[in-house]
Parts: sequence; structure tokens; C-alpha cells
Amino acid sequence: MTYIVYDLEMTVRRKRGQVAEIIEIGAVKVEAEGGIPREVSTFQSFVKPVIVPLLTADTTAFTGIGQQDVSGAGTLAEVLRSFVEWIGPGEYFLCAWGPDDQRQLVQECRQHGIPTDWIVNHNNLQKMLSKIFKLEKHQQMGLKNALEMLEIPFSGSHHRALDDAQNTARIMVKLFDKLQFKRNKITDDAKVETEVVYKTAHFENLPFAGLAGLFPGQRPPQEED
Repeated sequence: MTYIVYDLEMTVRRKRGQVAEIIEIGAVKVEAEGGIPREVSTFQSFVKPVIVPLLTADTTAFTGIGQQDVSGAGTLAEVLRSFVEWIGPGEYFLCAWGPDDQRQLVQECRQHGIPTDWIVNHNNLQKMLSKIFKLEKHQQMGLKNALEMLEIPFSGSHHRALDDAQNTARIMVKLFDKLQFKRNKITDDAKVETEVVYKTAHFENLPFAGLAGLFPGQRPPQEED
């Protein structure tokens, strides 16, 4: 089974009415064979914002991402096509820390007419950790605190997509035998997470169906094996 642990970085909103846009996607692919998970590959790509193309000083200060990083990057549609190709054609679970990344991803895809049929089997690892340790809803734990609690050293830089995805993946790997992943799909109103569990034992998911025809000349992602 394949698990895709991903993280998004967005532009910073300081004023009412400002729009947040995805400017970086980072992800770790974890394969589990015989119940033993291991990291096998990573994905990282900057994304060119199109509604407000110029990054603010707040965004650069918060993320460390500069204008030169995003100006030459692909659009969200182009980057997502590369991302889905990197994920591969088999069944997978999408995993993120907290609900915000899924919400932002779905919102922007719908805003720009990008297919969302590949956003399936989405699991909130923050919520899963809270359930394992019996935390109350108001005790949702941040990534940094979760790493400290589990005695996992943080590596990389905070608020960079690949670094945060890798640290999140380490939490998933450490707690793997305690986690219960759910198969689901987004609804027409995806402002909140859904938990529509498929009743069949076999699940087939063809993420290329929606994205295969988009932007065939896009720039390939930066990968590490």
C-alpha cells in the first residue's frame, strides 16, 4: 500500500479579503510491505501564484520562499499533473497534518477548474494522533509539539513544504501500527473533511482520468529517490 504524506505552503494573508494561494507542494511517498512502512521517494515543487503574482514580504519572511522561486514555477494545474504522475496509478492514501491543506487544495482546484477526482482516501494525521492519545478537540497538537512528544528530532526548516512533509511522515511511520486509515472521497461541499468509507474490500482509483490531458508540456517536478 502507498501512503502520500504531503504539505502545502501558501501565501500569507494579513488583511481581510486577501487571498491565500498555494506556492509550494512537498510530499513523501511511504510504501508498506508486510506492515512495515518505509520512505521511498519525495516530491517538491514551487507553484506560481496567479491571482496575486507578487509575494509579500510577510510571505517570504514566514516561508523563506522568494519571488524568484515562484516566478519560474508551473501553475497549480501543471504542478498537480506532475504530482499525480509521481503518486502513480495504484491505490493510495493521502495524508496531511490537520484539515487546512485538504481544504485549500480542494478550494483552489475548484476555483481554477482543476479535477479533484484524485483527492481520495484523505486522512488527517493530526486528528489520528489526537485519537490515539485521547486528546480533547481543543488540544489539537501542532507538528512541532507532536514531534517533541514522540521524541522525533525536527529536521529542515519550519514552513517549507518538503521538510514539513518529511517530519509528518516520520510521525506516521512511528505510529503506523496504531493508525487506522480510512477510504473516502470529497463531497460537493468539501469545506470539512468527509469520512465516506467504501463498503467494498477492493478499491480502484484512477487519478490520471482527470489530469492526464492537462498541460502536456509542464516542467517536471524535482524528485529525490
